[in-house]
Amino acid sequence: MSAEGEDAPNAAQMASPSYRLAALDPDFILDDSMRGVRFMMEYAKAEQALRAWGVRSTIVVFGSARIGENGDGQHGRWYAEARAFGRLASERGGAMHGADGHPRDNVIATGGGPGIMGAANRGAADIGAPSVGFNITLPEEQEPNPWSTPELTFRFHYFAMRKMHLAMRANALVVFPGGFGTFDELFELLTLRQTRKSPAIPIVLFDRAYWSSVINFEVLAKHGMIAPTDVDLVGYADDAEGVWSELLRRGLRPGCAIGA
Repeated sequence: MSAEGEDAPNAAQMASPSYRLAALDPDFILDDSMRGVRFMMEYAKAEQALRAWGVRSTIVVFGSARIGENGDGQHGRWYAEARAFGRLASERGGAMHGADGHPRDNVIATGGGPGIMGAANRGAADIGAPSVGFNITLPEEQEPNPWSTPELTFRFHYFAMRKMHLAMRANALVVFPGGFGTFDELFELLTLRQTRKSPAIPIVLFDRAYWSSVINFEVLAKHGMIAPTDVDLVGYADDAEGVWSELLRRGLRPGCAIGA
């Protein structure tokens, strides 16, 4: 009788969870003690794919997931301009490179969800350019939009690792109107800029009227909560061409990586 048969004297040992190969043991991998390993895996998986596609730098686009193509009021215009920006930035920034090992620069990268994120990914897809979607697992499941490049569409458990990937290749940040999530992401990057923990990437807020009505940077400076020079960390634009011009004015270099 085989040593692996039901009546083998080592059947209990063979069936024990402790005998599973560690890499193939979901109970072990998902245990609290392996949180650091899972964190590292979320970094490595996305990093490997981005390198394989030659993505050297990105332009990160944030904005509300609640804004639709045919939305009421300003929503439809915001969506259309985000889509137009995704297209023109992909055309002019270097995302269409990649042949013969040439790196891709200023590739559109979003949170991977619907709304403004989908619009920016869609603009890149309109001209056949790759774009990145850094999605996140939420209690109310957020599925990826259908326009980010499938091989560059990632799903994260940890917000911190998702934010790290959004920031680490960013050549620029463009922020369309949004709510709590958009504010969180905007102030994450502003804090990195203010504290000089990131390169001096340009940050442009779309629709000055919206942003001036919801955040008053001048009042923060007046009360001494930020330095007067911190107000200049952001620029404003009111259409896709204006965003691109403001990024260039603030130092974006098409076809170049951060600090190149």
